[in-house]
Amino acid sequence: QVQLVESGGGLVQPGGSLRLGCVASGIINSYNAMGWYRQIPGKQRTLVATITPRTGSALYADSVKGRFAISRNNSANTSYLQMDSLKPEDTAVYYCYLDALDQYGNIVQRYWGQGTQVTVSS
Repeated sequence: QVQLVESGGGLVQPGGSLRLGCVASGIINSYNAMGWYRQIPGKQRTLVATITPRTGSALYADSVKGRFAISRNNSANTSYLQMDSLKPEDTAVYYCYLDALDQYGNIVQRYWGQGTQVTVSS
């Protein structure tokens, strides 16, 4: 079983910054992908950022490009999401995820963190 624990959410003013962290523990497939989704009440969970395991390149939702930066420490099974120039529309619950992948890159199992609230308001 894999557990993911997020940290770093909170209340911030528009234009401010937050850094979210996610630590994965348990029996973790050595070939995996980590990233972040967010969810607004009444809406579907949407992808914010991820790092592709084959190339190590980062992918972002259009709404956060240029403002958010994802990183990960493979040896420590951690992922970070640096969020700058935050806007009220970034307010959401942010979820970390880890995908266990097979040798072909197919998702075998997805694990979720419990979520952390980010509120951007003056």
